[in-house]
Amino acid sequence: MPRTVCIDSPGDPRLADYTRLTDVSLRTHLEAEHGLFIAEGSKVISRAVAAGYPVRSVLLGRGRLADLPMLGLGSLDDVPVYVVPDEVAEGITGYRVHRGALASLGRKPLPAVSAVIGSARRIVVLEDLVDHGNVGAIFRCAAALGVDAVVLSPRCADPLYRRSVKVSMGAVFAIPYARMTDWYDGLSSLRKAGFRVLALTPDERATPISSALPDAGGADRVALLLGTEGDGLSSRWLREADEAVRIPMSPAARGAGVDSLNVVAAAAIACHLLAAGG
Repeated sequence: MPRTVCIDSPGDPRLADYTRLTDVSLRTHLEAEHGLFIAEGSKVISRAVAAGYPVRSVLLGRGRLADLPMLGLGSLDDVPVYVVPDEVAEGITGYRVHRGALASLGRKPLPAVSAVIGSARRIVVLEDLVDHGNVGAIFRCAAALGVDAVVLSPRCADPLYRRSVKVSMGAVFAIPYARMTDWYDGLSSLRKAGFRVLALTPDERATPISSALPDAGGADRVALLLGTEGDGLSSRWLREADEAVRIPMSPAARGAGVDSLNVVAAAAIACHLLAAGG
C-alpha cells in the first residue's frame, strides 16, 4: 500500500498541489505550469489511475482513511498519501471536501485531432464551452451513449479541470479527445477526413436531427457541433457546417416560451441519436 504521511498544517509545502481549488484563475495557471490536475472521490480517482494517469500524491481527510483501498493505487508504494484533519483540508482547498479523497495526477500529452478522429465514425465537437460543469456533463453523455471521440475548440474549457472531472464521474478518462490549434479553419480537417459536419441549433428553419443522420449502421462519418449555452455556435461555424440541425420542440413547449434545451440536455439527446445513426 502507498505510504501515509500525517500533516497538521495547511501551510505545509507538500500540500501545494491542493491550494485554493475553487480559485479558477489560480488553478488554471498552477495546473498548466506543473502539468497536473485534481481528481475528487474514490471512484473518480480509481478511474484516473486505471486510465494510466501518473499519481503525484493523495490528500485524505483523517476520518476517511478507510477509503484508501478503494482508490485503486495498488502497489504504488512510492505515492505519498497526505492524511490531514478535516478542517485542515478545508483550509487548503477552500471548501469542505465531501467525497473524502483528492488526488493530484500528472497530465498526459494530448494527441493531435487527426489521431483522435482517425478511426472514429461519430464525434462531438465543442465550440467555446467555458462552463466546466457543462463540459464534464457532455463528456459523460458522449461516453455513455457510444460517441467515439470529442474535439474541443481552442477556447473550450479544460476537461481535466476538477469540476469537469467530477461532473463527468471520470468519463473524461474514458473517451478520446483532442484540442484544435486553429479555430478559424478548425472544421476543414474534419471535412477532409470525410466527416459530414452537422451544427446543432434551436433555429426552427434547421433540419430535424433525426432526418439528417444516416440510417443505423451506415458508413457515413458524422461530426456534431455544439456551441456554448446562451450564444450557441458562432456564425462562422454555422456557415461552415454541411447542415444545420435541430431537436424538434413540441408546439405546447413553444407556446409556453420554451424554445430550446440547455446544452447538456441537447447533447444527451443528440448523442443518443448520433450513436444510433438516426
